[in-house]
Amino acid sequence: MRYHTFIIPFLFSFISLLQAQTISSKVVDKNTNEPIPYATIQLSEHNGIITNEQGRFSFTIDEQLSKSDSVYISSMGYEKVGIALNNITDSIIYIAPKAIELKGVFISNKNLTIDEIMDNVEGKLDQNYSKDLSHKKLFFRQSDFSDFNKFDIEFKKSTIEEFNKKFIDSVISIIPKKSAYYTETLCDLYGNFEKQKLNIIKGAELYDKSNDGSMDALSEKVESILKKNVKPNSYLKIKSGWILSTKVQMDSIFENDEEVAAVKDGMDTSNKKEESYFLKSRKSRLQDLFCGMFFMEDVKLNFIEKSNRYNFELIDYSTIDDNSVYIINFTPKGGADYKGTIYVNTEDFAIIRADYENIKNLKSIKLLGISYKDYLYKGKTIFTKGIDGKYSLRYMEKTRGNLFGLKRPLKIIEKNKFVKGRRKQNELSLDLDIGAIQVTKNEIVVFDSQPLTETEYDNSKENKTIKPQYLSKYDPEFWKGYNIIEPNTAIKQFTSEEEES
Repeated sequence: MRYHTFIIPFLFSFISLLQAQTISSKVVDKNTNEPIPYATIQLSEHNGIITNEQGRFSFTIDEQLSKSDSVYISSMGYEKVGIALNNITDSIIYIAPKAIELKGVFISNKNLTIDEIMDNVEGKLDQNYSKDLSHKKLFFRQSDFSDFNKFDIEFKKSTIEEFNKKFIDSVISIIPKKSAYYTETLCDLYGNFEKQKLNIIKGAELYDKSNDGSMDALSEKVESILKKNVKPNSYLKIKSGWILSTKVQMDSIFENDEEVAAVKDGMDTSNKKEESYFLKSRKSRLQDLFCGMFFMEDVKLNFIEKSNRYNFELIDYSTIDDNSVYIINFTPKGGADYKGTIYVNTEDFAIIRADYENIKNLKSIKLLGISYKDYLYKGKTIFTKGIDGKYSLRYMEKTRGNLFGLKRPLKIIEKNKFVKGRRKQNELSLDLDIGAIQVTKNEIVVFDSQPLTETEYDNSKENKTIKPQYLSKYDPEFWKGYNIIEPNTAIKQFTSEEEES
């Protein structure tokens, strides 16, 4: 019997099965049984993922990974462990806290004061953090949440019959009071902090499209009422109190439908020659996030750039990925904005991890019934050392939150200079009392980062035609075969109204 006629096909089948296999698990503290967030799952020398805030992770075994039989799991203050691939499928991984005995090991040799440590941190920023060209394979998730915690519109007066209290109440009922919008992108990012190219491999948008339909229907209804009651050559004067006022010409509402369609078609054609909105928005947001890191100049997160505004305290020692680290708390001194914790490598004084949050509103405006507060700015950033000896981003989480308020009267007045007598034709008068909260959470996981030459950067390409796939509910199959950061419970449970109906 020719064994190779059986064995070779079997081996190819086994490899194919291995390549398609997705491993999911959860990392848990052996002593407390609590999940361990942001633990590193090292898949190969320059390739890894990270657990989400609930300690969960998943990855697909590709051809490169199939050559190895183990992955390595590490987290700050825990023993680094190697786990055989066939032992972690759909399981819980327990790792034990590591006994920290650093004081006798290096403190006697490096008995530095906190001021000396921070001087070293600041003095070595340029040599510790890479600003050179690189090719990063990353996954980017943006989660947007909005909540109208107050939405009161009091009807005062209307000369247009259809714009009555019943209509205003229907408008209030249509506008969604709470909404969530998730955008997920797997991509290759080429460049540095000054220039970037983004090649999107796959993208998804998870939200409730029925909200858009409701607003479209409302827009069409308002347009129909205006066409019926407002003269074509009129303009609308929008007033809020005695000071705020603007004009809106009504001619565009009465444009020929065929002409409008032709313009839209022309816009669609021209857009094919440009970057898609999805590509532009993802590239812009990633650039903002990368350029906002603490070692950059003129950044909002300024605890290093303006360290004289902060108090630093050495509170403990630990290990991260076999590196001994100082654990340093920072708190604001005077009018500074942030508090947090940094984890500094005792050998090269690089900040390996930074956790931070604001302690007061970063901006607060209240004027003429309009209010705005930039009230939330928190996150964490984790770095890994590359083959060039410099540190680059492994994981970033940043959450921003804003409060908006509007408490003002509103008048919409139709005027027409071609009508004899009084120019005022119609009027709608309302009192507005609206409050809203907007929160955006960004997560970036960098799976692999490699140095890039100028020639390689010039030859890199962007996919300018890619569009995200709309998902009305979480689909666990969508990212099958790709490595991403595991979604949290809220994302997994998201379902739009169209799915529920």
